[in-house]
Amino acid sequence: MSSTLRVAAATLALGVGVGIGQGVASGGRTAWAWAQQGGPQQTAEQTVIQVARRASPSVVGVQGPPGSGSGVIIRSDGVLLTNYHVVGDARTVEVSLANGQRVPGTVLGRDPTVDIAVVQVRVPGQNLPAAPVGDSDRLQVGQSAIAIGNPLGLERTVTSGVISGTNRSPRGFEVGGLIQTDATIFPGNSGGPLFDSRGQVIGINTLTAVDPTSSGVASGLGFAIPINLASDVAQQVLTTGRVRRSYFGINYNEIDPYVAEQLGLPVQQGIIVMGVEARSPAAVAGIRPGDLITRIGNTPIATGGDFRRELRSRAPGTTVTATIIRPSGTSRVSVRLGEATVS
Repeated sequence: MSSTLRVAAATLALGVGVGIGQGVASGGRTAWAWAQQGGPQQTAEQTVIQVARRASPSVVGVQGPPGSGSGVIIRSDGVLLTNYHVVGDARTVEVSLANGQRVPGTVLGRDPTVDIAVVQVRVPGQNLPAAPVGDSDRLQVGQSAIAIGNPLGLERTVTSGVISGTNRSPRGFEVGGLIQTDATIFPGNSGGPLFDSRGQVIGINTLTAVDPTSSGVASGLGFAIPINLASDVAQQVLTTGRVRRSYFGINYNEIDPYVAEQLGLPVQQGIIVMGVEARSPAAVAGIRPGDLITRIGNTPIATGGDFRRELRSRAPGTTVTATIIRPSGTSRVSVRLGEATVS
């Protein structure tokens, strides 16, 4: 199987086999010279070293039918998070622990809409090392980011950088609201953790952008699923055995200044409805192609990621108010959300 899965302009960071090497993080000569002189690089270097030492035992390899990836243990009873595209629709996968053990993992649930799967391994008589979970809603652009995973079979490889952006929605990838980082994410890093400087998991690494000029991986353009979103999937799976997602029933495109100019739209951000599914909540509410949606409730909708995130935050059966712009004017439409079973 190919070592990568391409989705439009993005590459899922999926590897092709769990290897046996041990990844190593090391600074370049320039960085080492700074550290020797007691300069500003010393603190950052020591932080990465400490996080790598504390967090690496919680990082695992995951071998699923699509290929190999990484994962992170979040509970000492063996519950771990990885990507859906690593495990696919398998019921069991092979998990490689930091101590060298290879054990079967049971896939408890999955949410393809956000590329998250929840797996559990059981090792009698052992409490497994679990990574602390942070709060991705409090991330700041510029703060430290440390990725650990098993790229190309090189176990627990460490790369570091910063949070380059939040709330990113790469074109061609269905999951919105992603964390962008320049910490390198290699093939095989899929499902592995992105840590902050305190060693808390803030994201689950999922893809790297592709350079359109060379069709190769664009270095420094990696994306991770926010841990709060991944934790929501885990919580639903562990408490109810499945994931419930709200269903709206439209196909849409994002509005940007270029689209607005070409179509002569009155707004430069939001989403434009391209199609409405028959008998869907949107159809019942009277939403039709050509409508511009700029707000759900009190939340502005600037991108498709904003729209998807609002739906994920609301339970099926909830009634939401959509602000709609038409040639006849602006109106507010009530939509009772349906349910889409995803796992």
